[in-house]
Amino acid sequence: MRYFLELSYNGTSYHGWQNQPNAVSVQEVIESALSTLLNEKISIMGAGRTDAGVHAKQMFAHFDTDVTFTNVDLIFKLNSFLPKDIAIHNIFKVNPEAHTRFNALSRTYLYRLTLKKNVFTFDNAYYVKQDLDLVKMNEASKILFEYKDFQCFSKSKTDVKTYNCDIMKAEWFLENDELHFVIKANRFLRNMVRAIVGTMINIGLGKLSIDELHTIIQSKNRSEAGFSVPAHALYLTNIEYPEDIKI
Repeated sequence: MRYFLELSYNGTSYHGWQNQPNAVSVQEVIESALSTLLNEKISIMGAGRTDAGVHAKQMFAHFDTDVTFTNVDLIFKLNSFLPKDIAIHNIFKVNPEAHTRFNALSRTYLYRLTLKKNVFTFDNAYYVKQDLDLVKMNEASKILFEYKDFQCFSKSKTDVKTYNCDIMKAEWFLENDELHFVIKANRFLRNMVRAIVGTMINIGLGKLSIDELHTIIQSKNRSEAGFSVPAHALYLTNIEYPEDIKI
């Protein structure tokens, strides 16, 4: 049988989601816990590959097993077994062909900018000392809907077959002393959100004009876009799937 795990994690202590030869990953820790509790070798496949330091408020992974268990019992045991920065919220049975990565309809990310020095948020939001023009940043965000190819925001060394993404939402808004950027798309390229945010910050600071964003995207050149903002303020917040994958 195939099962989906719904989980969240604080990525501070991990070298990203995916297994690494010489570093601890979220995937590795969950696989180890599942293998111990189910008494067989378990491999999991995540819905995406978050980078080192990136967090997930909602992530999904799937695994296969013929071991019989009750969902509530396994969730409780996993949460008791896993470290405090990884939490399992749900386990449910899906069709044998269901895939957390390929069946995802959309993914949503949040990036947090703090506008004031805050001793309680320095490790989960990015502090920007200068004033930012929120109106210009939102005008620039609308330009993203005009394009599909976002190679300019992707890491150069990547094995993707296409740089096309369908962006469904891109918006900045003020949340107390923070600026939040929410972006939703069918897929994302490596480093894409962090590069977009860095470019938007340059627009908000007046270092780039709104119209220059067209030139950057059309260039398909990563060096033309803005800097990559730190990973610690980026959160994967939502992944959507078709209802018919569940059994």
